[in-house]
Amino acid sequence: MAAATAARCLLIRASPPSPALNPVDGVKAPASIATSLHVRAVASPSSARRFRTPPLGCTSPSSDGSAEPKLAVLLEVEGVLADVYRFGSRQAFNVAFQNLGLDCANWTEPIYADLVRKASGDEERMVVLFFDRIGWPTSLPTSEKGSFTKSVLREKLKALEMLSSSDALPLRPGVEKFIDDALSEGVPVAILATYGRNGEKISRSIAEKLGPERTSKIKIVGKEEVERSFYGQLVLGEGAASSLDEQLTKEAQKAASAEKQRVAEEVASLLKLSVDINTASKSSEKIVATLRAGSEYVGLDVQNCILVAGSQPSVIAAERTGMPCIVVRSSLTARAEFHSAKAVMDGFGDTDLTISKLLSKRWS
Repeated sequence: MAAATAARCLLIRASPPSPALNPVDGVKAPASIATSLHVRAVASPSSARRFRTPPLGCTSPSSDGSAEPKLAVLLEVEGVLADVYRFGSRQAFNVAFQNLGLDCANWTEPIYADLVRKASGDEERMVVLFFDRIGWPTSLPTSEKGSFTKSVLREKLKALEMLSSSDALPLRPGVEKFIDDALSEGVPVAILATYGRNGEKISRSIAEKLGPERTSKIKIVGKEEVERSFYGQLVLGEGAASSLDEQLTKEAQKAASAEKQRVAEEVASLLKLSVDINTASKSSEKIVATLRAGSEYVGLDVQNCILVAGSQPSVIAAERTGMPCIVVRSSLTARAEFHSAKAVMDGFGDTDLTISKLLSKRWS
């Protein structure tokens, strides 16, 4: 509490009465990141290092400067831009089995679906369940089952990297038109490539399937973009300077942590749960950081962004962040329930998710 109070005092003392401005270009910063600018204002002028230049919001080609967008769309990659699980993961596992000389192993769609269901999508567990069922390689010592499983997963990832850049892994039907419609309506679009279970490299390869014309008009948010964001620099400690800057950042981080704890406890009280913010998984924190960075890059507060998600962890992170979320089901989540999502769709298009539906029904 003392640390949080100290940080607040510093922030209030440094805060000018006028709106927070980007010190580089004078553009008004989103309300959710104004605190970061105030922190920078009180940093020692003699310090050798500073926070890196904050991200500029992306603009759509149809924007004429007459009105700021009131809605932005953040799209996940795996399960949303492409059904990686149906057209990539199963095939990649079969390639991995072949490369390792495991002729007895082949995952048909029914086998893959059954393993996904029983292992809740945990690929390491899927491999263990499969070989427990059919038998492990006879020459494999019991003590080496773990390393064998990891070798299968490594080969699978290599195969998926090849598939992701080929026509064998297509974009979901209607997603290109969805993005085109958003841009034509002046709705900023960001692609979140940071936290896919198969890594950023594969997510970026899939995003590139949108074509250079589209990708030049949207923002792809990866690890580097998250680290450069205000949230990444302040809360995650990326880009913090030393000396007085470092001390101030530590105090601000404590205050931010206390605020996150307070919000978490308020949400948990509704569910009659006990929550400690420090127990959140690294994966969850990565998703939250990406969502906040995404909102910065599109230039809107989190409550004015809509996340189009494909997994339960993302839905939970969106709820924590205060960002409305719509789920687009994939083969992996066809039977899953998403109670905290604003809506659940089967895909993109007239009968499913369209930009016109988002514009006609705003969630907050």
